Amino acid sequence: MVPGEDGHGGQRSLHGLPEVCSSGMLLLDQQARIVHVNREAEALLGVEAAELLDQDAHDRLHRDRHGHTIPRSSCPLQRAFHSSRPAQGQLGWYERGDGTLLPVCWFITPCRISAETDGAMVLFYPGAPDDGTAEQGRRAEVTLPELDRLALLAETTTSLTSTFDVHEALHRLTRLLVPRLADWAVIDLLTEGDEVWRAAVVHHEGERLVDRKDLQGPMPPLPQESVMPLSRALRGAASTLAVPETYQGPPDAGIAVAQRKLFEATGMHSAAIAPIRGVREVLGALTLGQAERAERFSDLPLLEDIARRAGLALENARLFQRQRRVTETMQRHLLPQLPREPRLEMAARYVAAPEASEVGGDWYDAFFLQDGRLAVATGDVLGHDADAAAAMAQVRNMLRAYAWSYQEPPSAIVDRLDQAVQHMTDASLATLVFARVESDTEGRQGGQVRWTNAGHPPPLLVTHDGRARFLDSVVDPLIGAGFPASRQDAAVDLPPLSTLVFYTDGLIESRGHSLGEGLDRLSEHAAALARRPLDTFCDLLLDRVRPTDNDDDVALLALRRPARTP
Repeated sequence: MVPGEDGHGGQRSLHGLPEVCSSGMLLLDQQARIVHVNREAEALLGVEAAELLDQDAHDRLHRDRHGHTIPRSSCPLQRAFHSSRPAQGQLGWYERGDGTLLPVCWFITPCRISAETDGAMVLFYPGAPDDGTAEQGRRAEVTLPELDRLALLAETTTSLTSTFDVHEALHRLTRLLVPRLADWAVIDLLTEGDEVWRAAVVHHEGERLVDRKDLQGPMPPLPQESVMPLSRALRGAASTLAVPETYQGPPDAGIAVAQRKLFEATGMHSAAIAPIRGVREVLGALTLGQAERAERFSDLPLLEDIARRAGLALENARLFQRQRRVTETMQRHLLPQLPREPRLEMAARYVAAPEASEVGGDWYDAFFLQDGRLAVATGDVLGHDADAAAAMAQVRNMLRAYAWSYQEPPSAIVDRLDQAVQHMTDASLATLVFARVESDTEGRQGGQVRWTNAGHPPPLLVTHDGRARFLDSVVDPLIGAGFPASRQDAAVDLPPLSTLVFYTDGLIESRGHSLGEGLDRLSEHAAALARRPLDTFCDLLLDRVRPTDNDDDVALLALRRPARTP
């Protein structure tokens, strides 16, 4: 879904995209449909945005000087769109809401309209009617550089705000600026410990961009008294220009020495340096340098505008990563440590949903009961966010309490849990498999597993010789569904060296394949991995079975009976 899509196939708008100056702006998706219209475009065209959204831009707007629709093959804007390259037009016509024609100068550039989707941005400005007057011709000429600036600023915003990864944001920023504005782009960031880290040094060489990792890394401390341009920018001072001679005198700090080495290594004859500011603090500095081009980069207002947009994006990315660290810690505390059981080998894995905050409703558990038997469970509470994680913790802890307090079959324990969940937790719906490890039919400890299944994907039993079968003889209603049910138990003997796999649906569900195909894939790969060490078994199973388009959490718990039971 592109940003701002309503999810119902209807109107869409990118509310996070800023209005840029006095130019009309249209954002197009991969099919050249209009997905965003700014306020100035509405005014120029005399049409409300809602009437333009989801319309084909060419069919809806483009006309020749007589008001006729232009064949796509002869439309320069269409050719530029399909070539995925920036282009501009001196004069064209758009049809306004009242049927009149608006002469426009236009600029189109590719841009990222969401984390996964590319599109294009069209900027247009009232042009001169083709009446031959010199004054009107001059007006069309002077607006084009402004359109270039506006296109770059808008593309910077859309590109940087569509990612919460700091490294990806820096990568996108340097690719936007080099070689469009400069031969070199250098980004220095202040860490949370107020240390300076040279995070990016990118150079344009021929037809490619080169990351100079040898020039990246830790920088000397930032002195408060230094008057050198980079030091001042990192303290939040206004942007400024620098040349090699700036750093040729006696250095006032180690960071000035590092800058002198940068000029020597890159061959830059001039550089413009601007602070990267977030809402709360200075985050770093952006440097654009020229080496091959003779002219200096001196458009400091443009550089400051770019740095300001970069600062907001980087601050959001840092806040997101900080939240991820908090939630990762929360998840580690929510998921249990597996107990030591000499009669069984155990391994577990948890993988968070790609778009979630690293916590969710999927879980596994293993714990001892009063009689010394081992209980195991996997479950899935609806959702994969912090609320689901909190509900999951409630369900898991209640299951532990009932299992410890009552010496009853798994089905009876889950029935108690079902009744309690409906009245005592924040969970809406949940699935789970709850099992107890017991003696097998010949009295050997750890040789049998008795389980009950409340609407959960069936466990998979894999023997040492590579045969696999799902334990799907028992599947009762979900937890919290409110259906009266007489829950059932089932039991299976574990042959020596066999592996029993409990998992959640994120391991097998895919938007592009059926559930049956996911189960078949799990069975085939688990059978092929039957003789791998258990930790390797779990890692490879996740790597080979988990769908690439998976958007759910995955919890995995595997038990393996040793060749000899103590």
